[in-house]
Amino acid sequence: MIKLVKSSFYEEQKTKRALTAFINNADIFSMGAQCAQFEVDFARKQKRKFAVFVSSGSSANLVLIQALLSMKLLAKGDRVGFSALTWATNVMPLIQLGLTPIAIDCELETLNVSLRTLKQCTPRPKAVFLTNVLGFSGDIEAIRVWCKKNNILLLEDNCEALGSKAYGKLLGNFSIASTFSFFVGHHLSTIEGGMVCTDDEELYHMLVMARAHGWDRNLPAAAQKTIRVKHKVDTFFSKYTFYHLGYNARPTEISGFLGVSQLKHWDEIVKCRARNFKAFHKAVLKNPDFIPLDVAHIDTVSNFAMPIVAKNKAAFDAYRTRFEDALVEIRPIIAGDITQHPFYAAHTTKESVCKNAAYIHQHGFYFPNNPELTEKEVAFLTSLLAP
Repeated sequence: MIKLVKSSFYEEQKTKRALTAFINNADIFSMGAQCAQFEVDFARKQKRKFAVFVSSGSSANLVLIQALLSMKLLAKGDRVGFSALTWATNVMPLIQLGLTPIAIDCELETLNVSLRTLKQCTPRPKAVFLTNVLGFSGDIEAIRVWCKKNNILLLEDNCEALGSKAYGKLLGNFSIASTFSFFVGHHLSTIEGGMVCTDDEELYHMLVMARAHGWDRNLPAAAQKTIRVKHKVDTFFSKYTFYHLGYNARPTEISGFLGVSQLKHWDEIVKCRARNFKAFHKAVLKNPDFIPLDVAHIDTVSNFAMPIVAKNKAAFDAYRTRFEDALVEIRPIIAGDITQHPFYAAHTTKESVCKNAAYIHQHGFYFPNNPELTEKEVAFLTSLLAP
């Protein structure tokens, strides 16, 4: 069987030995020096000024939205557009924190929101939370320019696109802030874990507080002093003073150690995934049963799974059966059209029908693209894409 994920970590046995040694010698396992080092290293690699390590990609989304509310860049009731083809915890924080989620359809050829579909979202939203679906993007540079011109906050859920580049820069760098996931099935594994990246120092400080109870304990010294003076809090009471709404989304030192370790393999992991994608994409383009993906604007496609969308239900059923019979692990494309899920109907008023996301929901699936696939396995998966 070819599974979506072959191991818990890249170079698993070596990583396990290093992790065992770390655990045996560490004195502190709650968030500390390893987590801080991972933040510094990740921000540098992602080419952003600040990174805040949290317990999961889902909590990264939650903490980000809370921080924007605390800064009053968003307010309860504000309309926030989001990619209809997405994961549940991209939209759940919008609902949980009292915002009005507005689903935006994708393009069949990119799987992503485009400026065309974004402009159909009327009245204009206060913010847009894009999912860079499975390592791809839409015309995100045009989206960035349009959002800036119209004073719309642009956010990226980049949990599925670590290492992908478009328009000359890494995805996750087109917005005021972007989120990442280090779940075991994603690009870099810390077992569970996530990150929020930004270049905005004020937002960075608010993210740090939202991650841990709303207190100032993990702020830089200057920011800590400023907030204590503002609220007339002395050193003793500062230990348990809470300034903003927050959560306990802190990671552990075990996760931090794994992050520092796995980040060293970023380039190799991305190179392998990009190479595999090119082989799969070439095969898809040769098959008239599939909708071809447009990646002309993407410099590097780094995804943890390869999506295919069939041109009709009969073809979808046939290829789904072919992959399952070949013992290849497949899944729906993310969660499909998220507006079709029970929780969405229970907690929102559906404003629009997202036809393309709904089509992908019924006609698409993804199969493994991990950096440990052998040449033989890549060839076998490619053969399953033949007409």
